[in-house]
Amino acid sequence: MQPAATTEELFARYGPAYRWLATVTVMLGTISAVLTTTSVNVAIPDIMGAFGIGQDRAQWLSTGTLAAMTVGMLLNAWLMQRFGQRNVFVGSLAVFIVALMLAGLAPNENVLIFSRIVQGAVAGILQPLAMYTLFRVFPPNQRGAAMGFFGMSVILGPAIGPTLGGVLIDLFNWRFIFFAPMAVSMLAIIIGSLFLPGREDSNDRARFDWSGFVLLSVAIATLLTALSNGQREGWHSDYVLSLFAVAAITGCAFVMWSLRADAPLVNLRLFANPRFAAASAVGLIYGAGIFGSTYLVPLFVQTIQHATPLAAGLLLMPAGLVMGALMPIGGYMSDRISPTLLIITGLLFFAVSALWLASVDTNMPFWTIAWAVVLSRIGISLIKPALNLTAMRAVTPELLSQGAGMINFVRQLGGAFGVNLLSVLLDRRTFFHSDTLTAMQTAANSTTLELLRQMEALFARAGVPEYLQGPAALDFLGRVVHAQAYTMGFRDSFLVVAIVYVLAIIPAWIMARSGTTPVRRQR
Repeated sequence: MQPAATTEELFARYGPAYRWLATVTVMLGTISAVLTTTSVNVAIPDIMGAFGIGQDRAQWLSTGTLAAMTVGMLLNAWLMQRFGQRNVFVGSLAVFIVALMLAGLAPNENVLIFSRIVQGAVAGILQPLAMYTLFRVFPPNQRGAAMGFFGMSVILGPAIGPTLGGVLIDLFNWRFIFFAPMAVSMLAIIIGSLFLPGREDSNDRARFDWSGFVLLSVAIATLLTALSNGQREGWHSDYVLSLFAVAAITGCAFVMWSLRADAPLVNLRLFANPRFAAASAVGLIYGAGIFGSTYLVPLFVQTIQHATPLAAGLLLMPAGLVMGALMPIGGYMSDRISPTLLIITGLLFFAVSALWLASVDTNMPFWTIAWAVVLSRIGISLIKPALNLTAMRAVTPELLSQGAGMINFVRQLGGAFGVNLLSVLLDRRTFFHSDTLTAMQTAANSTTLELLRQMEALFARAGVPEYLQGPAALDFLGRVVHAQAYTMGFRDSFLVVAIVYVLAIIPAWIMARSGTTPVRRQR
C-alpha cells in the first residue's frame, strides 16, 4: 500500500478512525524519546563508576540532552516544511535508534555524552511534531482532549522513566536503558510510514535562519561547557575564560542578528511586552526547578543513602503520577480564576518542597523525600497551564506559534542551565564543606580522637595488623567527612532552589501588574 501524501487522503482511506491512528503513532515516538531522556538520571551513579568520572562530567548526560532538545525544537518547523511530517518522523526515529545503539555500546563517557546529545535533539524535534499532528487531525472542539493525550505522553517520561530505568539496571545493567526503547522506536517507524502524511506540495521555499541557529548553538554549547569545566580546570584558566568569551561574543552577535533579520530564528521582539517577558522569566525558573530536582533527588538517594536505582526511580513515580492527574485540573482552574494567583501558589508549593529537601540527611525516610517531591509537582501542575495561558494572551493571533515556541524554548533552556548550575553549585559547596570539616579534625578535637580510637579497636578485633589500624581509621574518618560534606552540598543546592522560586514571585507579580496589550508583528 502506497503511503498517502496528505492528511485529507489519509482521512479518505481510514475514515474518522485515522485521528486515533495518528495519535497513537506520534505518542509512541514521543514516549520513546521522553522515557530515555528521564530514565538515565537513575543510572548516573553507575555510569560514574563504570567510566571513573566525577559528578561534574556525568551531569552532561542530562545537561547535554536538555540543551540539544532546546535546539531541536527550533529546527522542527523548518524540517517539517522542507521534508514533510512522515519523513521527519521516520528519519528522526532512525537517527534516534542509531544513537541508542551507540549509547548502549559506548566505550567511554565521550561517546555516551555525544549519543545523549543526539537523542536530545531528536526528542526536541518530535515533541512539536506530535503537537502539530494532533492539531491537524482533530477539529477545534476536540483539540483540548487531544492536548490531554499529548500531555500524557510527555508526563509519562518523568512519571515512569526513572522507575523503568531502575528496573532495567537491577535486572541487567545501565546499558539496557538505551537498548530497551529501540523496539518501541522501530514500531513507531513502521506505523509512522503508514499513518503520517508526506510533504505537501507548496510553492513556498522553506527558509531557515542558519546564521542565528549557528550563533545560538555555539553560545549555549560554550557557556554550558565553561560552567561544567570551571571547577575542574579552574575558573580563571585560559580554557574556561576563552569559552566564556566565545559564549559572550556569539550571544551578543545572536541578539544583534535576531533584531535585524527579516525572519529570525527567535523573535526577540516578543520580550518587548513586559507581560510576556515576565512569563518567560517564570518559565526559565520553572524549567530549571523541575529538571534540576529530577537530577538531584535520584543522585542524592543513590550516593548518600545508597538506595538502588529501582528505589530511586520509585521515589519519583508518585510525583509524576500526581502531576499527570492534576495537570488537567490546573488547566481547568486557569480558565476560571486568576492565572497569576495559580502561578504564585505553584511557586510557593515548589519553594516549600525545596526547603523541605534542604534538610535531607542519610536517615531521611523514603516517603518523606517522596512527599516532598510530590509537593513540588503539585506546584508544577498549577504553574504550567496558567503560565502558557498568560504568555499566549500577551501576543496577537499571528504570533501565537512564535510565542508558544518561545515559552517552550525558555523552559528547556532553563532545564539545561538549571541542571548545569546546580551541578556546579553542588561541587563547590561540597568542596567548601569538606575543607571546613577537614580543618576541624585536629588533635584538639576530642570527638575525632574518640572516633579514631574506637575504629582502631574495631579493626584490631577484626584482625587487621597493628600497622594498618591507624591508616584504616583515618581512611574511615575521611569517608565520613566526605559523606557529610556531600550531604551539606545537597542541602545548600536545594536551599538555593527554594530561594530562586521565592524570587520568581517577582516576575509573576509583574505579569499581574502589566497591561494586557498583546505583542504585535513588526511592520
